[in-house]
Amino acid sequence: MIGIIVGFVVAGYCVVSLGMDGSLGPFYDLPSIGIVFGGIIGTMCIQLPMGALKQAFTVFMKAATYKPRDPVEIIKRICEYSEVARRDGILALEGVLAGIDDAFLRQGLQLAVDGTDPELIADILETEMGNLEDRHNMGKKVWETFKNGGPSWGALGTVIGLIIMLKGGVEDPNKLTAGMAVALITTFYGSIIASYLVGPIVDRLDVNNKDEIALKTIMLKGIMAIQAGDNPRIVEQKLKIFLPPRQRGFGKEPG
Repeated sequence: MIGIIVGFVVAGYCVVSLGMDGSLGPFYDLPSIGIVFGGIIGTMCIQLPMGALKQAFTVFMKAATYKPRDPVEIIKRICEYSEVARRDGILALEGVLAGIDDAFLRQGLQLAVDGTDPELIADILETEMGNLEDRHNMGKKVWETFKNGGPSWGALGTVIGLIIMLKGGVEDPNKLTAGMAVALITTFYGSIIASYLVGPIVDRLDVNNKDEIALKTIMLKGIMAIQAGDNPRIVEQKLKIFLPPRQRGFGKEPG
């Protein structure tokens, strides 16, 4: 959100300073808005299920407010659970389950405590991860359709403007001006949508999805190691390989 606001303010100031007499009025054209945004909305309604469209704003807010969790802290917690299971038995984890705020980690440890077959635990958790990724991809698909529609409908608006210019602009100067406005401003709107307003949201959703799946993978490997009764040191080594080298000392450079 800060990036969007700062970008608009800075870009708007620079445009005005180029000699627009303090006005952004030339960049506003109602027919161009109708062509680009109306066309995009129509395309989205045809291409996507209504349920996904209703969640578009929620997806945007999650992308804007998502706070990556520290994998180091998650690994530390899993190692602590491993020490409890190693020292007091895996059933001792029953007492810590209520204090685990992550539903995925809590579910996996509960299955391990219940004595569920390791292959079944892995299958359940991997299915959960797959469903999570599918939901993320559907949310990204909505905004991806919006992004791709910007240049497409901007180009179509340009063609419409050129047709107006060629068919009526020679005899009527007003049509020449109107056609030129549509031709240029629709392209402008399409570019803004793809490169600034919506394009970064799609990329952000992709980054967030990869981050969350990576954390879930760490949790899955940790749960399976605890269920197998691995030594806490082995559990730590198994999970550290998911971290970049500079973090494998848990915040300290390796000696």
